[in-house]
Amino acid sequence: MVGESFLEKGNDLDKTDLNILIVDDDQSIARTFSRILQKKGYQTDTASTGREAIQKTASKCFDVALIDVCLPDMNGMELVNKLSDHGRKMVKIVITGFPTMTTENAHPDAYLLKPVNPQELLSVINQKTR
Repeated sequence: MVGESFLEKGNDLDKTDLNILIVDDDQSIARTFSRILQKKGYQTDTASTGREAIQKTASKCFDVALIDVCLPDMNGMELVNKLSDHGRKMVKIVITGFPTMTTENAHPDAYLLKPVNPQELLSVINQKTR
């Protein structure tokens, strides 16, 4: 079905068919994550603001969103809630340098602490998309 995400279809496809949105205003971090994920066969796109991420998820299905907690236009936890409101099933992984931050009523599927280890990133994506 057109526009249906991997997670909505079930696990009948290879994991490399996952579409991953990387939301980070630091372009070097976004490029690094994108390269790591593309080398493993994942499809990636990036957004540098929460607003851009919302626009991209409205027009394309993503299976995973990697969300930096500090964005220029909104808090990453706020973005988690906004993406949850879209009704699409999407794994939301928050990336933060603050291990003791509050969740502000947001419910991401996982947290990764900066600096992010590439193997840990891949492992969390694999675990959360089973």
